[in-house]
Amino acid sequence: MWFYDKKLQYPVRIKRPNPKMAKFIISQYGGPDGELAASLRYLSQRFHMPTKETQAILNDIGTEELAHLEMVGTMVHQLTKGVPADVMEREGLGAYYTDHDNAVYPMSAAGTPFTAAYIQSKGDVIADLVEDMAAEQKARATYEHLIDLADDPDVKDPLRWLREREVVHFQRFGEALRMIQELKSSKKYY
Repeated sequence: MWFYDKKLQYPVRIKRPNPKMAKFIISQYGGPDGELAASLRYLSQRFHMPTKETQAILNDIGTEELAHLEMVGTMVHQLTKGVPADVMEREGLGAYYTDHDNAVYPMSAAGTPFTAAYIQSKGDVIADLVEDMAAEQKARATYEHLIDLADDPDVKDPLRWLREREVVHFQRFGEALRMIQELKSSKKYY
């Protein structure tokens, strides 16, 4: 059962539209290192985790990534809300506007639509957890790049918060990896 509290995990209150920045931030919505790919990756991998605790870690982080997806989508929406077609085109979003108007659509900053090819689920728990740790570092690096590109404190604030969550997720996946390595190295007594 889910309860939906109609507020974001962290507030997003962007006052000034900026479609150019939206074009960059959209990558964290539907790009290769974005929140949608991360969520689907972790929620898919949880099924083959060998312990309830590691399953719960992947479930919790995968679910939180959906909350981050909502935040990033809100940022893109606020950055493009009410922006006319000619401004969208001038800021490099003419093709996006043609297909989606000002709607939020999962794609990379380069314009590549979201694809399931971004999702890794190998079936080997060590490989998957190492992949998850790498994914969190790639997302952290992307957030740092976005912070470097942003000049609006209302944009930078949630980006910084999201970057810090990537660090926490990296640490949690490290814990899960240690649990699995200990489980695999423990002697079995019959």
